[in-house]
Amino acid sequence: MQKKIIALAIASALTVPAMALADTSNVAVYGQVNVSYDFTKTGDSAAGVSGANVNKVSTNASRFGLKGSEDLGDGLSAIWQIEQSITADAGGDTLAGRDTFAGLSSKSAGTVRLGNFDDAYKKSTRKLDVFGDSIADNRSLMDGGNGTSAGSNFAARRTNMIQYTSPNLNGFQVDLGYSNLTEANTTAVAPKRALVTMSAAYDVAPFYGSLAYETHEVTATNDEKGVKLGLGYTQDAFNVNFVYEKITDDLTATTSSIEHNAYYLSGKYSFGNDAVKAAYTKAKSLDGTANSAAKQWSLGYDHNLSKRTSLYALYTKLDNDNGIGYAVGALLGNQNSITANGVGADPSAFSIGMKHSF
Repeated sequence: MQKKIIALAIASALTVPAMALADTSNVAVYGQVNVSYDFTKTGDSAAGVSGANVNKVSTNASRFGLKGSEDLGDGLSAIWQIEQSITADAGGDTLAGRDTFAGLSSKSAGTVRLGNFDDAYKKSTRKLDVFGDSIADNRSLMDGGNGTSAGSNFAARRTNMIQYTSPNLNGFQVDLGYSNLTEANTTAVAPKRALVTMSAAYDVAPFYGSLAYETHEVTATNDEKGVKLGLGYTQDAFNVNFVYEKITDDLTATTSSIEHNAYYLSGKYSFGNDAVKAAYTKAKSLDGTANSAAKQWSLGYDHNLSKRTSLYALYTKLDNDNGIGYAVGALLGNQNSITANGVGADPSAFSIGMKHSF
């Protein structure tokens, strides 16, 4: 009797881990750690105030995630993802603070997701930024970093999103998303506001093209709209990219709309385990604001130690006109951004870093 009890206990101990393993068999762990040491300058202002030199460790969109899917039959799958930032230099991250969602995916009908994740406008050109998620990211002057009246972000992770992604039809795919901006309303007379984001992309090597549109109802009577065109071409070791964007808003007290125009051009040449790259971003002067243009130059070198690990070095400088003071990495957070030292300042940075993907 005692031997039977012992045997039963051993069997139970072995069965519980096996059941736990079965319950997590559709879970994939992924992420990246991207850290750099940055030598930054805030630049001298147009008023003659000297800028500061600041050296720091930055975490560049480092992340940790879990994701999975379940085959439901007839080409239909349940999908899910939970992702969070890894602030390697300072800590203090929030679970599910990055792209987190659940949904259904059909090979023939497309995918529907609900949650908090990157909108269609943002995703449409992220792959074209050869310095993406670094201190030289083009969002210093693109995607709403180029001085909208309310400082709005046109390439963001949106809360309360529902999004439909069409099947990939010979390289052509469409994204449509919606978010209610007034879910806290409690009365019928409270104004209703929404965000609508959409994009269409064609991705068949060596070409990539995308067109995106997004609108925000900021108040009951004021809104802002963005339209963006992206083009990319990759042939053997060469890669070139172009993005043009126009954001229009009527958020100021004036009755006329304000236009914010920007464009981006980049190139990359790969040889063996190494690559050199360069980028130029230009934001034109804002309507009604003199001397408000800016441009950003970036140069970089990448060296791949393996398929998952790489080292890099880059230099970037943002030149502001005397009537404006854009920041480097304006939409990327304090960990990898440089606040300009007032209008007319030209912030810059030299960065060396390492990225490991898993």
